[in-house]
Amino acid sequence: MKGKRTSAAVVACVTVSLLATPAVTTAAAADTSPSSRPNLQALLDKAVADGSVAAIAEVRDGDKTWRAASGKAKLNNAQPAPVNGRFRAGSVTKSFTATVVLQLVGEGKLRLSDSVEQWLPGLVDKGADITIRHLLQHTSGLPEYSTGMMDEAGIPKERYRTWSARELVERADKFPRDFPPGTDYGYSNTNYIVLGMLIEKVTGRPYATEVRERILRPLGLRHTRVPGASPEVYGPHAHAYVPVTRGGTVVPVDVTRFNPTMAGAAGEIVSTNEDINRFYRALLQGKLLRPGLLKEMKDPGTAKGYGLGLEVAPLPCGTAFGHGGGGPGFLVVAFSSAEGSRQVTLSITTFSGDPHKAAMALMASALCP
Repeated sequence: MKGKRTSAAVVACVTVSLLATPAVTTAAAADTSPSSRPNLQALLDKAVADGSVAAIAEVRDGDKTWRAASGKAKLNNAQPAPVNGRFRAGSVTKSFTATVVLQLVGEGKLRLSDSVEQWLPGLVDKGADITIRHLLQHTSGLPEYSTGMMDEAGIPKERYRTWSARELVERADKFPRDFPPGTDYGYSNTNYIVLGMLIEKVTGRPYATEVRERILRPLGLRHTRVPGASPEVYGPHAHAYVPVTRGGTVVPVDVTRFNPTMAGAAGEIVSTNEDINRFYRALLQGKLLRPGLLKEMKDPGTAKGYGLGLEVAPLPCGTAFGHGGGGPGFLVVAFSSAEGSRQVTLSITTFSGDPHKAAMALMASALCP
């Protein structure tokens, strides 16, 4: 999950990416057909120097791939951050969920104009006014369900509780609507929790099963999981931390483990840079959706830079598509050029400083060589 759109930060930080960045000679990197961009390693190193625990990235340019890492897998430990590390992808999950919904539209099982009430009667107040398109594009006006679920430090209050999707939607229903459906844009994770429930209603199978059968298996995304209630990040990974003040001293609290049902279809996926780049390349090259539906997915309309499950980011070299993600102790940025030939996925385990600036600089540098 995340509460702030990545593409909003892109506009503010894109000029940073145009600044010259010095090359470095030491790199914790595993290169496959390296694309000779030492500034990218320098940007990862800068993210760590500015206060992050670890930063790992994969950049693709045509048939060339560049991978690198900076920082440590754990604080107070010499083990370097794994180049192929797993991480919580956060709201990147939304692009997977949206793809399944649009596949169902392509199969004639759904229409974008269908209402929530039509498929999930009684789930939300005035559900007859909210369409599938509204949910996909965050124009439903549904409030954010996660309000109040974190403590002051940003740690889940009920860290290991298993939440049902219905419980999360019921939380949101306690808050006033942000605006009438279709009249404005407002990023809300609640939209995608409802979409996960919709997928199950239409197919008779959990949204996680549909993601696995329709996307993960066909694309061979072996390191991507829809974890359900499991709090683990399986395989090599960098740990995530949140700074907490105790006795006047700031100490790191490891928040790597938590029950991701609190994120569900809006943000629970665990993946790798390689798998996420492969997913977005397949998506943008038309291997998962029909051309007309892919065109609609990429169209932000009046939704302020958000298509149907895709963030739309203006860069000096053109428009990029993808999604950002975030949560306690981590930040993810995954964007591709319009045709999917140039890509970057970056995972940062944050601690102090502002990792968004480094993330946006690396994104623009990778996509605008």
